[in-house]
Amino acid sequence: MMFNNHRSSRSTVRRLAISLVALTPLAMTPVLAQEFTSQPITMVVGYPPGGSNDIVARMISKPLGDALGTTIVVENKAGANGTIGAQHVVKANPDGHTILLSSVSTVVLSPQTMAKAPYHSPTDFVPINTVGLTPEAIATGPALKVKNLKELLEHAKTQPVTLSSSGAGGLPHLTIELLKSASNGNIVHVPYKGAGPAVTDTLAGHVSGIVMDLPPLYSLIKDGKLNALAVTSAERVSFLSEVPTAQEVLPDFHVVNWVGIFAPAGTPPAVIERYDAAIKKVLEQPEVRAQLEKVAVVPSVMASPSEFQKFFNNEYQRWGAVIKQAGLSMKD
Repeated sequence: MMFNNHRSSRSTVRRLAISLVALTPLAMTPVLAQEFTSQPITMVVGYPPGGSNDIVARMISKPLGDALGTTIVVENKAGANGTIGAQHVVKANPDGHTILLSSVSTVVLSPQTMAKAPYHSPTDFVPINTVGLTPEAIATGPALKVKNLKELLEHAKTQPVTLSSSGAGGLPHLTIELLKSASNGNIVHVPYKGAGPAVTDTLAGHVSGIVMDLPPLYSLIKDGKLNALAVTSAERVSFLSEVPTAQEVLPDFHVVNWVGIFAPAGTPPAVIERYDAAIKKVLEQPEVRAQLEKVAVVPSVMASPSEFQKFFNNEYQRWGAVIKQAGLSMKD
């Protein structure tokens, strides 16, 4: 009996030890969560106010902060096609209090076009999840009187056409390069430091037209201040159904931007998971989805951070090949 009691005691202790080990991660999670939200979060945008990244950031920062139980402050760190802001996040303390809201240009294209990129996106960032998708819009201002994309390409064969973008090396820039190749003509890219200045000069007639994500152009197109010639999605978008796709003139012309949230490499997995859950919660809210759709962003979230990581890696390789083929890389 004494042997049996001793054996029973040892078994009890072992079960308790196993239970404590099993409970340890769960017990630590609230502590980590409390530390994570102990101060406001900075959401960095690498462009000036008014661009698609800034518009999306300001729409989701409040509900995302509410879902996380804290405050999110949007901070614009513009310059070098978004890379200044991205570099700031790379160097930030990876504790979850500094994140990057970025589209394709900053984290996929710019690092592969610059001679000396300040970061290597696949290893310097942790993709958390996407927020939305948007095609590029090809539009003209008052300086150029063409009715559609076909006329623009024909016009470019005989006279110079200047198209503005939010910066060199971004997705609008690559779209312009694809148009230049398709027209075999005089399409000239005019890069600006952000969407706002590019829009201003296009409306003033200093450039022929503009290629940009839909959000900063949507209201101007609806108001008739810009003439939308095409969108670059595979199908027409419901909120601009009268605007044809570029594919209706140029087969296989397909360029879609996405907006996602990233953390610096080294951010704890538990923090990434908490962000992921909060993003999904926010994008389930009808009012948030309606706000995004109102500015031409289609709400879109992936199943998990690992799925976004896989998608991101594929995007990095896909556009890297396009950049090399177009001769846009400044690397040796």
